[in-house]
Amino acid sequence: MVGEPTPHTRAPLPGGEGKNRVAVVIGSGSVKCAAALGLLKVLDREGIAIDLIVGCSGGSLYAALIAMGHSPAEGEEMTRRLWTRELTKRRSYRSFLRAVLPQMFGFSEQFGLVDDSLIVQRLRQAFGDGTFEQARIPLFLTATDFHTGEQAVFSQGSVVDAIRASIAIPYIFQPWKIGGRLYVDGFLSDPMPVGVAIKHGANVIVTMGFESPYQPRATSVLRFAFQLSSIMSNNLLRANYAFHNLAHHTEILPIIPQFRERIHLFDTDKIPYVIEEGERAAEQQLPYLRRLLAAAES
Repeated sequence: MVGEPTPHTRAPLPGGEGKNRVAVVIGSGSVKCAAALGLLKVLDREGIAIDLIVGCSGGSLYAALIAMGHSPAEGEEMTRRLWTRELTKRRSYRSFLRAVLPQMFGFSEQFGLVDDSLIVQRLRQAFGDGTFEQARIPLFLTATDFHTGEQAVFSQGSVVDAIRASIAIPYIFQPWKIGGRLYVDGFLSDPMPVGVAIKHGANVIVTMGFESPYQPRATSVLRFAFQLSSIMSNNLLRANYAFHNLAHHTEILPIIPQFRERIHLFDTDKIPYVIEEGERAAEQQLPYLRRLLAAAES
């Protein structure tokens, strides 16, 4: 299991004045986060090295894939295996009974409407016993402490545990216990954790963020829960972007893919399109990124 997270588990990246330290931050966004693989293609092609990578919620999966050294093609294939509609088909009837009849079955804080055994199984198939210490790029994944609401930053121990904590969508997947504490989805504290990259010494930060889709109609308990999550996530994203734009002392470049097609939570058949749009959005911002890198070196 991952040890108790601290804000500065890793030391700041080496390098003095005038040295570029480039961070990539991938925010929440479910399958849309696959657009980060398109960004990776552009950075690789341009020879722009990533010095650290931060992931939150769905973005934690892609941050881990990139940090562990997987290519965009491998990341696409792994996504197709990991993120399918089967993940929410297994209901947790025990949690449901505990919610409806708490006096009889006893309510538990580890409440989730969906049985998470399949997603944990698939994460272990993808990452095995991989640890942060084995990452080729310094990796930071965020979740939210269930009891305090504070952001937790993981950079040691099991990658699978940290991802599972980061994607613990409220009401859907039960909070994940690490080191005796419960954690829920990272978006609840910050859907775009730019502050983590700043704390660890990045002076050029490339962010890839997404607004969560709203449900046309809440026709089920799960859709109702997803709608509430989208409202919270989108409002937090806008507020935190506004804060960093006003208060940051680091160059932040937001890359926001524009999807002409509606992307649903489990539209894995659209992953090639999502990656393509991520690549297109990154290419559009490339001239500005080059100027930021040049300015940071001067």
